[in-house]
Amino acid sequence: MEVITKGAGIMDKRPGAGRRSSSRLWLAGAVLSLVAWMVVGGIGGPTFGKLSEVSSNDQASFLPASAESTEARQWQSKFTSGGSVPAVVLIESPEKLSPVQLAGLASLGTQLSAVDGVSHSTSAAGPIPSADGKAAQFIVPVEEGNRVKGSIQALRAMATGYVEGAGLPAGTTTYVTGPAGFLADLVNAFGGIDGILLFAALGAVLVILLAVYRSVVLPFVVLLTAVFALCGSILVVFALAKAGAIQLTGQSQGILSILVVGSATDYALLFVARYREALGHASNKWSAVGRAYKGSFGAILASGTTVALALLCLLFSELNSNRGLGPIGAIGIGFSMLASLTLLPAALGLLGRSAFWPRTPNKSPAANPANSDIPRVWRILASIIAKRPKAVWLSAAAILVVCASGLPQLQASGVPESALILGKSEAVDGQAALGRHYPAGAGSPVVVVAEEKAAAVVLAEVKAQEGISDASVVAAQPDSGVRPLAEPATDAAPLVRDGRVLINATLSSEADSAKAEQTVATLRQKLHDKAPGTLVGGTTATAADTNASAQSDLWRIIPIVLAVILLVLMALLRAVLAPLLLIGTVVLSYAAALGVSAWVFNHVFGFPGADASVPLFGFVFLVALGVDYNIFLMTRVREESMLSGTRAGILKGLGATGGVITSAGVVLAATFAALGVIPILFLAQISFIVAFGVLLDTTIVRSLLVPALSYDIGRRIWWPGRLGHGSSDEDQAMGETQRAATAS
Repeated sequence: MEVITKGAGIMDKRPGAGRRSSSRLWLAGAVLSLVAWMVVGGIGGPTFGKLSEVSSNDQASFLPASAESTEARQWQSKFTSGGSVPAVVLIESPEKLSPVQLAGLASLGTQLSAVDGVSHSTSAAGPIPSADGKAAQFIVPVEEGNRVKGSIQALRAMATGYVEGAGLPAGTTTYVTGPAGFLADLVNAFGGIDGILLFAALGAVLVILLAVYRSVVLPFVVLLTAVFALCGSILVVFALAKAGAIQLTGQSQGILSILVVGSATDYALLFVARYREALGHASNKWSAVGRAYKGSFGAILASGTTVALALLCLLFSELNSNRGLGPIGAIGIGFSMLASLTLLPAALGLLGRSAFWPRTPNKSPAANPANSDIPRVWRILASIIAKRPKAVWLSAAAILVVCASGLPQLQASGVPESALILGKSEAVDGQAALGRHYPAGAGSPVVVVAEEKAAAVVLAEVKAQEGISDASVVAAQPDSGVRPLAEPATDAAPLVRDGRVLINATLSSEADSAKAEQTVATLRQKLHDKAPGTLVGGTTATAADTNASAQSDLWRIIPIVLAVILLVLMALLRAVLAPLLLIGTVVLSYAAALGVSAWVFNHVFGFPGADASVPLFGFVFLVALGVDYNIFLMTRVREESMLSGTRAGILKGLGATGGVITSAGVVLAATFAALGVIPILFLAQISFIVAFGVLLDTTIVRSLLVPALSYDIGRRIWWPGRLGHGSSDEDQAMGETQRAATAS
């Protein structure tokens, strides 16, 4: 044994001592990592079920403070002692109700007012008989907040129980609808996000991983990495939402789960591919972990950073819901990267080759000749690209252009509230029943806030507006509770708050229809001209302002996202031309995905349209995630190009990453497809757009368009970087050599 003493320290020069010391350090780090993630999982797991406590699905809270409907809502709250949202309790009879039966319904109003969660600052209005005498309705103010769902359930049970024993005509039915009814049904539809969505996503990913790896152990290691990443992100998101720093909605909660599971699995696939490759060359499993770390760290970090920055661009949105999704998604991506670079390497290092059981990689490097691990399909594809690069990329681009031709068919100007829920909804059925007996907008009034001195002029203008069936000023000290929203108060003075009065107007068309939104837009224009400072709000105005803000966000955020991604790619690839081409290809892929989606939505699913935020969300996810796969490809291509030349490097990079990127794309598409289990139109549309777009990106863009276009351009793809300089003849010669190799 040779020992060299230097100063106070002793250096051990025994053979293998350095490797053993390094392995012990890796082992200690792996154990610490596992313990830390177990703590995160133990705390974050139970927190998952609490997210709904800090989540809001009230559309009015999505708007910025500067929106007119938001200002009107703030003024409206001054006319009541507490915030409330109206519910409409409808009694529908197959025959005309007698005066005695109508009088008996008065006791139901008293019972409805006593339900827990009903605002006691104002009593329920009603019964209000319909003109045909076959229906009666109550307007019940329900307190805002997370108790709306429970309050609506209690109102429905109360109304159903009353009708069963009230001696009303056989076949009499009850509905609880209106804004509060829709909100409760929306919350109920989002209920599956806490469990069904996650299990569907994890189940789909598990099946795919079992098929890809044909291993019993590795799929569960990858899934646990994703689950622990989700637990960590949930902890942070819950804390921020509870503190009021971000706004969490049902849709952002669902997207967080899908985004973390999909992205963490993608990063894990890349690391596992590098680890499997390293096992054939490294001296031991910890050395293989080190090699995998070195080979995948840059790509994972660049990919995750790109997606996180793209999501943070949503902070420029006018809508609070979109702004909230930005940091929520970025937090999820951050934990996905962290888990893939700490938890996964620790688990793989501890398991070694047994992680791949029963298909363990060969131990000897000699048993892994060049290209033996590259599937035949990728060798054939590389050969085709080498022989006919221009024909390949032109054909791929033509396919995308044809798909994008359906883009003008996309109807993304908003949809009626009744179309948001794809499953059964009593609120939707009740709204249809309400329209059979009352003005279609009953229960969802247009709210007008006017100065007291202009009240008469404003009221006259509102009543004269086409599309308004009736209007009245809210009265002070009404003689019996709150009056029906469309019933004028002639026996009491107007209620005045800070020099303003409140006018409620009933629409003659459905409150969530395009016609109602046009009525509100016209009324706003007239009132702003005749009585400056007048505010028009309510359910319809809120929906119109939300759509306007969403469409404005689309044109504001898209350039910001593209600029951010372009700068990241330039820094990563140290070039200008390659990033520009990559951005162009993913934008074309996005247009193609939207074009096909428009055709499917209109002619296959028969959707009434799309939420105005759908194109923006689709863009952020598809462009960021599409660049993700191009980063995986081009970082490997650059690595190989430095050794073999650009054209040879492109073909080697395609073969080395083809299988892992395709698997990652299928996994991500499957996770986003799982959003379809939640019966919400917005999520169903995002589910299809992203799932189809990711598959399009991994099969057409990344497998054909990008490598063939890059091969055709050659060394110039790296302009103006160092790799972009040199002899084109040299690169051509390398290309000829590679063509011969792939052909053989």
